[in-house]
Amino acid sequence: MANIMDYLDWRGDLSFTASGFNEVDNLILALLAYVELDDIVPGPESEDTITLAEASGLFWKSHSEEEILAKVSMTKSAPFVMRKMAETKRFGNALLSKYVNDISDEEQSQFSVVLVTLEDGSSYIAFSGTDDTIVGWRENFNMGYLAETPGQHKAVEYLNRVVKRDQENIRIGGHSKGGNLSVYAAVKCEPWIQMKILRVFSNDGPGFNREMIESLAYRRMISKIRTILPESSIIGMLLEHQGRCEVVKSSESGIQQHDAMSWEVFGPAFVRAEHVAVQSVLVDEAMKKWLYQLDGEERQQIVESAFSLLEEAKIKTVDDFYHSKWKKLQDILKASTKLPEETQKLFSRAIKLLWRAGNDTVKKQLTKQRRK
Repeated sequence: MANIMDYLDWRGDLSFTASGFNEVDNLILALLAYVELDDIVPGPESEDTITLAEASGLFWKSHSEEEILAKVSMTKSAPFVMRKMAETKRFGNALLSKYVNDISDEEQSQFSVVLVTLEDGSSYIAFSGTDDTIVGWRENFNMGYLAETPGQHKAVEYLNRVVKRDQENIRIGGHSKGGNLSVYAAVKCEPWIQMKILRVFSNDGPGFNREMIESLAYRRMISKIRTILPESSIIGMLLEHQGRCEVVKSSESGIQQHDAMSWEVFGPAFVRAEHVAVQSVLVDEAMKKWLYQLDGEERQQIVESAFSLLEEAKIKTVDDFYHSKWKKLQDILKASTKLPEETQKLFSRAIKLLWRAGNDTVKKQLTKQRRK
């Protein structure tokens, strides 16, 4: 089936004036935030801009296809999407500005965002999802116990800083964690900015804790939030969502459906599925049941201990982990036995609870099927 690259072939010659913004445009722009544009796109303190075509040219002058393809991350296709965008009338002259790429081990935060101004005068603020840094993945897990992550705080600050009073027709979006940041920023930003927002897109982005989704601020913005999930969504089903989720078909299966390049496209829209797959619902139910049996301190201790083992092994990126020698992985396992006895007991309890939650969920589903 066709994907966003085919869409760029089909509709790349149509300006936004000729054919208005659609959900596929949203995903394409969300993926743009994954491209490392340091020293190419001006930062938030500058009023300068650069066209997408120019930015793409500069990026590919200093990067090779072999270098990009060697990465493990499923977001490595983003530079290739940008290159194809640059060749189109629809995106080539879009203006990029206000770029931030901030990775902080100390804050346990990976935050990247870019402002895209389209030819029709509308803006799309694209928040990046998790890159291949371990600190970026840690921030995802931190969402399980923190009321606000550093990345979420930065997303709110970014909107409040870069949106201007005379700016209209703003869309905000992102893929994976970028979708979560988009929704969080829209809910928490200044009220006058909220009035300018047309739509907020969460493309398979994780949700929030119950306090967030039950808040008055969230309910005020819910009519503008679009949550788009692939059939077998796992990442996007994490934590809690409010409102209707739109489900799209993917050419992949399981966790690989998180790869936005697999989402099926027909014309200016995604190919719809009737509902999220049963397997995803079961995983989601088991994960929620497991998490709610652990208090905030226990979740924090599990996350901190697990990532401290990776830090001790000097694993900084997903690529580092993937290419690790077997000895290094053995060292990590050995190091886990040196954790305090209390922490080891907590790990053991957490694994037992997860196993029990999974078994209970499967038994519940089997009982339902027998009754039909």
